[in-house]
Amino acid sequence: MPGKGTGREIYPSPVNLIADSFAWPFRADWRSRWAVGVVAVLLLPLLFIPVLGYAIAATNAAELDPSQGPPPWRLDRRLLADGLWVTLAILLTAAPFLIAFNPLSNLLLDAHVWTSSDPTLAQLDAHVLAILLLALPWGLVLLLVMPHAIARFAATRRPGDLFNFAASARSVSDDFATWNVVAAAIVTAWAAGVACAGLLCVGLVPGIFYAILVSAHATAALHDPGTNPSAR
Repeated sequence: MPGKGTGREIYPSPVNLIADSFAWPFRADWRSRWAVGVVAVLLLPLLFIPVLGYAIAATNAAELDPSQGPPPWRLDRRLLADGLWVTLAILLTAAPFLIAFNPLSNLLLDAHVWTSSDPTLAQLDAHVLAILLLALPWGLVLLLVMPHAIARFAATRRPGDLFNFAASARSVSDDFATWNVVAAAIVTAWAAGVACAGLLCVGLVPGIFYAILVSAHATAALHDPGTNPSAR
């Protein structure tokens, strides 16, 4: 399926892209990658930045040669720097919603959305509802700007490519069909990894790591071959 107006060629069909992305976490020497990855996700509150750094390494590996499967873990300066930059980018997208959280919570509380007579419980309910109302638009913003930004950053390791959200939005407009398939693969992977894996007793932790790998491979489809990828 050629990308319109981008001069690149990606997978021949949406079905192939999604199928390849869902199979990619199990290619090549995947067991050793999973052994470390599952532990890293289990310790996610402590290893959040390294996990994000590995997601960039995985995207770069898929851009270079997807037949090799997920890359080995290397806890080095580059991994930590990549993870830190992605963390900052995510926080930047979340900033407007974090700013809106308290005003929205107070608005819901004043509107007496909940009928609880306990002020503490009513305030808690207002906070929970505010989180739910803000989570969806934030998720949509992430899907709109982050896949292209991650694809560029994984290829160049230039922070400016990661924070150029305007360019990401333009890229979506230039090749909406490709982005739509990539977004569908990412959303499906996280739904399967978080919900289905937990429900099937496979485990929430490996489900999250699987979703990270699927997302990395799908995001790599947005890579422009005109940008030289950086080998790790």
